[in-house]
Amino acid sequence: MSAEAADREAATSSRPCTPPQTIWFEFLLDEGLLEKHLQKCYPDPSPIQLINQFLEQASKPSVNEQNQVHPPSDNKRNRTLKLLALKVAAHLKWDLEVLEKSLTVPVLNMLLNELLCISKVPPGVKHVDLDLCSLPPTTTMAILVYNRWAVRTTVHSSFPVKQLKAGPPQLNIMSQMQQEKELTDNILKVLKEQAADSILVLERALQLTTDLHVHTMKTLDQIVGESCLTNGDTESSTAGLRISVDEMHCQVCYDLGTVFFSQGSSSPPIYEKAKEHLFKTKELLSKIGDELVHCQIDQKRLDGYCQACAVLTDPCEVNELQLTTYGRVHHCVKSSNYQGLIEIFLNDNVTLSLLSHFRQSVLRDLFQMAHNGDKDVEEVCFKVCICNTIRDVLEQQMIGVTFHQLMLKPTKDRIDFLLEACTRSLNLDQTSEESKRHMAIFLKNICQSLDDPQFVFMISSHEMCTKLLTDEERKQILDQMRKRSPRAKLSAKPLTVFYDIPASASVSIGQLEHQLILTVDSGRIRQILIELHGMTSDRQFWTVSNKWEVPTVYGGVILGIKDNLTRDLVYILMAKGLHCIMIKDFVHARQLYSTCLELVTEFSPKLRQVMLNEMLLLDISAHKAGAESAGERPPADLVSRVRGYLEMRLPVYPGGKMSSRHSAMLREDIPLRQILTEECVAFMLNWKENEYLSLQIPAPLIQNNPFVKLGQLLAATCKELPGPKESRRTAKDLWDVVVQIFCLSNQHKRINDGRISLIRYRESTLGIMRRSELVTFIKRLSDPLILTLLISLFVKLHNIVRDDIVNDVTAEYMSIWPTNVPNLQLVDVEAVAVTMKEIVSYSSSINSNNHYWLTTQADIYFATNQFSAALHFYIQAGAICSDFFNKCVPSDVYTDMVLKRMIKCCSMLNCHTQVAILCQFLKEVDYMTAFKALQEQNSHDAMDSYYDYIWDITILEYLTHIHHKRGETDKRQIAIKAIGQSELNSSNPDEVLQLAAQKRQKKFLQAMAKLYF
Repeated sequence: MSAEAADREAATSSRPCTPPQTIWFEFLLDEGLLEKHLQKCYPDPSPIQLINQFLEQASKPSVNEQNQVHPPSDNKRNRTLKLLALKVAAHLKWDLEVLEKSLTVPVLNMLLNELLCISKVPPGVKHVDLDLCSLPPTTTMAILVYNRWAVRTTVHSSFPVKQLKAGPPQLNIMSQMQQEKELTDNILKVLKEQAADSILVLERALQLTTDLHVHTMKTLDQIVGESCLTNGDTESSTAGLRISVDEMHCQVCYDLGTVFFSQGSSSPPIYEKAKEHLFKTKELLSKIGDELVHCQIDQKRLDGYCQACAVLTDPCEVNELQLTTYGRVHHCVKSSNYQGLIEIFLNDNVTLSLLSHFRQSVLRDLFQMAHNGDKDVEEVCFKVCICNTIRDVLEQQMIGVTFHQLMLKPTKDRIDFLLEACTRSLNLDQTSEESKRHMAIFLKNICQSLDDPQFVFMISSHEMCTKLLTDEERKQILDQMRKRSPRAKLSAKPLTVFYDIPASASVSIGQLEHQLILTVDSGRIRQILIELHGMTSDRQFWTVSNKWEVPTVYGGVILGIKDNLTRDLVYILMAKGLHCIMIKDFVHARQLYSTCLELVTEFSPKLRQVMLNEMLLLDISAHKAGAESAGERPPADLVSRVRGYLEMRLPVYPGGKMSSRHSAMLREDIPLRQILTEECVAFMLNWKENEYLSLQIPAPLIQNNPFVKLGQLLAATCKELPGPKESRRTAKDLWDVVVQIFCLSNQHKRINDGRISLIRYRESTLGIMRRSELVTFIKRLSDPLILTLLISLFVKLHNIVRDDIVNDVTAEYMSIWPTNVPNLQLVDVEAVAVTMKEIVSYSSSINSNNHYWLTTQADIYFATNQFSAALHFYIQAGAICSDFFNKCVPSDVYTDMVLKRMIKCCSMLNCHTQVAILCQFLKEVDYMTAFKALQEQNSHDAMDSYYDYIWDITILEYLTHIHHKRGETDKRQIAIKAIGQSELNSSNPDEVLQLAAQKRQKKFLQAMAKLYF
C-alpha cells in the first residue's frame, strides 16, 4: 500500500460517523428503549415523528391472502403502538400547542381518542352528559384535554390559510392528499357540530374545586397491569402529574376566551364573555406565578386578546382602563372624553408607548367624525395633530401635510396649546441635545411660516424658545418679520420679551390696515381710509394687500385720480367688489359697487360708465347664480341693459359720423372688458334672444366683434333649425368660422444656406378668435339647444378629420353640417378632439340627464378604447330615458349600432356572458357572436348567474350543449332550469314571449347598472 493510500484510509477511519436512526419497531422489541430515547438532547426520530410513525403503523389496514383489505385489527401489536404514541404525548406533557403545530387533525384526533379510551371515559355517552365531579381525576383531565383541542381546532379552522404552492402532479401523492383533506373536513364538521357541547363541558370544568391528574409515561405503563379492574378508581387514575385547580381553570379560561372572541364577530355581545374569561386568565396567571406545570399560554397573545376586548366592550371597572394605553385611548374616543384622550397623547410623547401609526389612525377617525358633522371634534383634531407632530419631531420623522394645513388658520388658543404641548413633551433637564435641537428648528420654522406678528411674538417670547433658540436665530426671525411688514417698526435690538413693544403710531396703522383687509362694509372702508390718511399722507393704501386686484384695463384710469384718498377708496371698493362676485357674495358686491358709483359720478363720467358696466356684469352673474338656475326669465330691464351695452361698442363710422346713442368720446375712451361682451352675448343666447341676435343687432357690431359674430351665427342656426334646407346655409357659415379657428397656419423661415423651410403646427391667426377664447365662451352657455348644436358641429368635424368610420362619434343634427373640409390637412386634429371632449364633458355637468349627450360621451370613450367608461355612459343613457329600465329603452337610444358597441365593450372586458345576453337585444339576434362568446372559458363576469336573463331558447340550448361537452354538470343544470321556465315555452303567444323578454331585459340592464355605475 502506498503512503498516500495509507493516509487516506487513516483519515477515513478517524472521521466521526452519524449514528443510525432508531426504527419504530425497535421500540416494540425493547420496552425501556423509548424512555432512554426521549431523554436524549436531540432524539432522532423526534417525539412528534414517533407519534406519527406509531399511529401510522397502528392504523394500517390488513390484507389477507385473497388480497382483501380489512380494517386494522385490534391485536397486541397495534395496542402497544398506540400506547407508545400516548407515552410520547405524555412525555410532552400533553402540550396542545406543540401537538397542534406538528400533527395533522386526523392524527391528533386519533391520539386523543386513544387517550379517552385508556382513561376509561364511558363509551357511547356524550361528554356533556357526564358528571365531571364524580369521575376519576385522570378521566376528567382526559375529557378536558379532548374538548380543549376540539374548541381550539374549531377556532384555528376559521383562520385563512395560505395554500401551498403545488409541485409537479403525482397521482399517488395527490390521491393521498385528497383523502387526508376529506378526512380532515369530516372531522372538522363533527367538531363544529359538537362545539356547543365542548364549550359547555369546559364551562362546567370551571366549577371543579379539586386538583386533577394527567397521565404520565409511568401511569400509562400501570394501565396494562390494572386492565382487569372494572371501575376507574385505580392506582393510575389517582397518580400521574398533579395539576392544580387554579392552573386547570387558567388554561380552560384562556381556551374559552379565545373561542368566544372568535364568535364575537357574528354576535358582538359574546365579546363580554370573552373578556370575562381572558381577564380571569390574567388574574389566575398572576396568582400562580412561575409554578406552571401543565398550563401553556402565550402571554403576548393573551395581552392582545385583552386589549382587543377592552376596545370592543364597555369597561365596567376603572382598573380595566389601566391595563393598556391602547384600551384607554379607545375608551376615551367611544365615550367622547376628548380631554382625556389629549392627556394620554401628551403623556405618551414622553413615554413613547403608543405606535405612531396607531396615533395617526386615531387622528384619521377624528377627522372622519368631524367630516360627518360633529363640530365638537374639529378643535380636538387640531390638538391631536399637534401632539402627533411633536412626537414626529422628537423621533426625527417628517412632519405631515395635515399640520401645515391646520396652521394656515392659527388662533391664540391654538398657539397656546402648541406651546403647552411642546413644554410637556420636552423635559429640558433630561432630554438629549439632539432632541432639543430638533425642537428648536421646529419652533423656528413655525415662526417663519406665520404671517401674524402677534403669533410670532407669542412663540418667540415663550420660555422654551428663549432657551432653545440662539440669539442669531431670534434675530433672523425679527429680520424676516421686518421684511414682511415694512410698516411695523420692530426694534433692531434683540428683545427678550416681544410683548414689551410700545403702542406707537405704526402699530395703530397696522391695526387699521388689518381691519381694512377684513371688512367688506363700504362705510367702514371709507372711515378707515380717512383715519389712515389723517395719520400719514405719503402712503398708497391700495397696496396694503396683494390680493386686491382690478382689471388692467381699469388700472390706469383709477390710479390716474389725483386725490390720494379718493384713488385708494375707488380702487379698494372695486377690488373688494370683484372678490365678492368671485365668491358669489352678491349682496356685499352690490353695496360696494353702489358706493363706488356714487363716488365717481361726482367727478368722472368715464369711471361712472365703467361702474355701470361692472354693475351690469354683477347683475348678470347674480341672475345666473340665482334665478337662472331656478328657470326664471330675467327682467326686461336687464335684457334692455345688455342690448344697450352691446350697442355701445359700435365703432365710429368714417367721416366722423357716430352710431346711435353714444358720443365718440364715450365709445373710444371708456375702457371695456372682453368678459363683459362674452357674458352679454352668452346671456342673450341662454335666454333665446335669437331674434335680436340674428336680425336686429347692428351689422357693424357683427363685423367688428368676434363674440357678437359667433353669437349671431349660433342664434341664426338655432332659429332656422326646424327647416333643414334653410338652416344649412347659416350652419355652413357657422361651420366655416369654427373650422378656421382650428386650422394651422404655415410659417416660412429662411435657414442659414438661404433655402426656405416650411414650419407648420402654429395656430392660425385668420380665425375670428383663439381656440382658448372659444372654449371659454362656450363654457358660459347653458341653453341645451345651443350646446347640442355645438356638440354636433364638433362631433361632425372630429369624424371628418379622423376618418375612422368604425369609431365615429354620434350626436343630434349631424345632417345640417357640410360633409367635407377644404384643406383638411391644415385642421389641427388633436385640438378638435380635445375641444369636443371638453364641450361634451361641460354639457354633461350642466345637465346629466340628456341621454343624447351621454351617448356622445360614451362614443368618445369607445373611440379611445376606454370600454368600461363607455359602458357606464351607454347604460346611464338608457337608464335615464327608461325610468331606470322600468320601461323599455326607446329604440332611437339603444340602436343596433349602440348595442353592437356595448357588445364590443363587454367582449374587450372579457365579460363574455354579458356579450351573449346583449346579442339578444339586436333586431336580428347575432347567434354567431353569442356562440363564440359562450365558448370562452376565461370570463370575468358572473357567468352562470346571468343565465336567468337569457330568453332566447337557441342560446340556452347551446349553453346546455357546451356545458355537457365540458363536463360542467352544475352549470348545465342551471341552463336546463332556465330553459324549463314555462314563460319561455315556444308555444306561448307572442305577447307572453315578449313580456318574458322585456322582464329579463329590465333585470339584466339593472344588474349592469349596479355593476358599472
